[in-house]
Amino acid sequence: MTGEDHTRTLLLSQSYEPLRVISWKRAFSLLTLGKVEVIEEYDQNIRSCYLVFKMPAVVRLMSAFRRRRRQVRFSRVNLYARDRYRCQYCGVKESLSDLTFDHVIPRSRGGCTSWTNVVAACVACNHQKANRTPAEARMKLIKVPVQPRWVPAVTLQISMRSVPEAWTDYLYWTGALAT
Repeated sequence: MTGEDHTRTLLLSQSYEPLRVISWKRAFSLLTLGKVEVIEEYDQNIRSCYLVFKMPAVVRLMSAFRRRRRQVRFSRVNLYARDRYRCQYCGVKESLSDLTFDHVIPRSRGGCTSWTNVVAACVACNHQKANRTPAEARMKLIKVPVQPRWVPAVTLQISMRSVPEAWTDYLYWTGALAT
């Protein structure tokens, strides 16, 4: 186990499905609140003035929880996820650092920064469109921009080589964890 492996704790659902990776401090807090049970422990100890506990490696929620449906927050990362990291004019897939976002109706013409007026664009298409509408620039949108009803899932890919040994029994079916 590497030096930082013991600082991570795998959080399982009530039905033992991996939910996310949390810090050992968050896991210990949930444990003291009675919200989780410890399934696996690391060899390292947590010491207080009077007590010693084993560091939690895997914890399981004691009860099911329902996620509240909330409105998706407008952000650059969520916008790129909505558009699947593709320029909405030419369709080229770009890396996060090579994407920009474009106001369909330019701000200088009263366009606002909202889900329905902003799309992901590559630098070349953004420059070509400039301060014009897509029709004026003779460019066509691949998809009409809409506000997503889902929160884009951000996944943490974990190589099985970097997984603490205590987690392996709970990750046999997947190598990806939602964060």
